Amino acid sequence: MNVMKLEDLIVYQMAMEIGEEVYEIVDRWESFPKWTTGKQLTEAADSIAANISEGYGRYFYKENRQFQYYSRGSQTETRTWLTKANNRNLIENEKFNELMEKMELLAIKHNAYIKSIGSKPNDQ
Repeated sequence: MNVMKLEDLIVYQMAMEIGEEVYEIVDRWESFPKWTTGKQLTEAADSIAANISEGYGRYFYKENRQFQYYSRGSQTETRTWLTKANNRNLIENEKFNELMEKMELLAIKHNAYIKSIGSKPNDQ
């Protein structure tokens, strides 16, 4: 039986990429926005991949799905903080739009992954 590793999951790869991209952006901000909006944004973005991996590691379909739902909630929270950062002129419009497109694609793929849990072990 060929079991897929966490690192092979496309949704995990995408979530990791978004988290790193957000961190790089926030790291360049001034102190006040970094510790207010930036801290919240970074934690939300990092939580996406963290919950994907925690659910994956549970091995029980029901628990895995539950953590995927937490991850999906973190995606929504990340979108909110990205919007706030854009509204506060902390992220340029072009970068904001690029990240929101990535978030939308992640949401589509993540929903497909959630639907697959239980039908085939560790399927994307």
